[in-house]
Amino acid sequence: MLPFLHGTYSFLFLISILALIITLLYSLPKWNSNSSIKKNSPPSPPKLPILGNLHQLATFTHHKLQSLAQIYGPLMLLHFGNVPILIVSNSKAACEILKTHDLVFCNRPHRKMFNIFWYGSRDIASAPYGHYWRQIRSICVLHLLSAKKVQSFSMVREEESVIMIEKIRKWYSNSLLQPMNLTNLLCETTNDIVCRATLGKRYSDEGEGKLREAVAELEVLLGACVLGDFVPWLDWVGRVNGLYGRAKRVAKVFDEFLDEVVEEHVSSWLERSKKGLGDFEHEGENDFVDVLLWIQRTNATGFEIDRTIIKALIMDMFGAGTDTTLAVLEWAMTELLRHPKVMEKLQQEVRNVVSQNTHITEQDLNKMDYLKAVIKETLRLHPPSPLLIPRESMQDTKIMGYDISAGTQVIVNGYAISTDSCYWDQPLEFQPERFLKSEIDIKGHDFQLIPFGAGRRGCPGISFAMVVNELVLANLVHQFDWSLPSGVERDQSLDMAETTGLTIHRKFHLLAVASPHI
Repeated sequence: MLPFLHGTYSFLFLISILALIITLLYSLPKWNSNSSIKKNSPPSPPKLPILGNLHQLATFTHHKLQSLAQIYGPLMLLHFGNVPILIVSNSKAACEILKTHDLVFCNRPHRKMFNIFWYGSRDIASAPYGHYWRQIRSICVLHLLSAKKVQSFSMVREEESVIMIEKIRKWYSNSLLQPMNLTNLLCETTNDIVCRATLGKRYSDEGEGKLREAVAELEVLLGACVLGDFVPWLDWVGRVNGLYGRAKRVAKVFDEFLDEVVEEHVSSWLERSKKGLGDFEHEGENDFVDVLLWIQRTNATGFEIDRTIIKALIMDMFGAGTDTTLAVLEWAMTELLRHPKVMEKLQQEVRNVVSQNTHITEQDLNKMDYLKAVIKETLRLHPPSPLLIPRESMQDTKIMGYDISAGTQVIVNGYAISTDSCYWDQPLEFQPERFLKSEIDIKGHDFQLIPFGAGRRGCPGISFAMVVNELVLANLVHQFDWSLPSGVERDQSLDMAETTGLTIHRKFHLLAVASPHI
């Protein structure tokens, strides 16, 4: 969870905090004369008692942290409350943390919201490092996100891409060239792909509104500042201001939904058993829930999993797979609309590869180098999660000559790294050509570009996410020519404002006019 302020605290609460600060100012010398004064700690901005540096963070935290790093350096020590937070802002420092000293920094700090939504942090992303985490990660890597398993869903992805194209054609026929809401379309498409792969079917017609509202609320809550995570004696604030109550209500919606999904799969298995059809094969075309239930019944991994673990893992796949993929596609289409020459070059490549075929298959993607460059450039300029999920040091260590104490939390600013002018030429310009002759990849080996993280805690779902991004985007530009609505200029009036939260989307939905390519 990313610790930044959302302006949700009431005026009275702010007054109470100010009162506490005033009454405790006499203790300021004590704060500055601790046992770590002799250590060679990274540079730090001045901090306040109780709040530490929380008061310095803006809504768009990755931008604010980048600005602070330009003053204090690529390794900067902040304090959220009394919790030391190491901010990492260049590729060399990231390599030290995520590769050289990966084992030291592979723990996850406690976060209240992860505990609420992921059943006490029993998922891959937020579970503490240890035997349990290694076991569930092994299950996901070997059985849910292996190359063979990802490939088994190619038909699902291709079918949903066809459905997406038909929706655009229908809109074009009925809209009289009115702009289409691409954000909504891409949201539906990514949700349906991930639901079919993870849960076995689409849920877009079954309580979609309630579930979509819950997903949107989840993103807001994951981006909220939870004071209790950093100042334990202020944990009561989350109860008083209703933050925990909101989170528990949303978690209940997801829990009830996941219970229904699991029950449907259990019932399906019982029906097969009664008919003598045998058990599901775990490496076939079955969805993730089928695979996890197969592992549970057969104890195939030697690690016992219960329903809570199954729900936590499915919540990971569903949550991470939909929202981040949507963000990448939304920003990619935004940049293509802003850069018509890039759009034209991409369309030319896709149409040359596919020729007269109506739809694109995943085999076609291997021949589309410029498409891959467009996706990489989008991930560079608009990483869906610009601040990687925090890590925590498990022992004292040295990083780039600085002493880092055990228990220090680490936030890697992926956005600052991927827009670092020391490495990237014209870093704020959208230029996919930079990747045509570059061997830099996004798999966590090249630390100039780490949108999926790196090391032991890197995202295991890279292959699944990338093939969805490539297939959907290729289909969009293959069959249609796109333009901005009348009166919207690509350089002046196309609003590029961002949302806040764990994943960064466009603040306003992307509207565009589609016309079939002849």
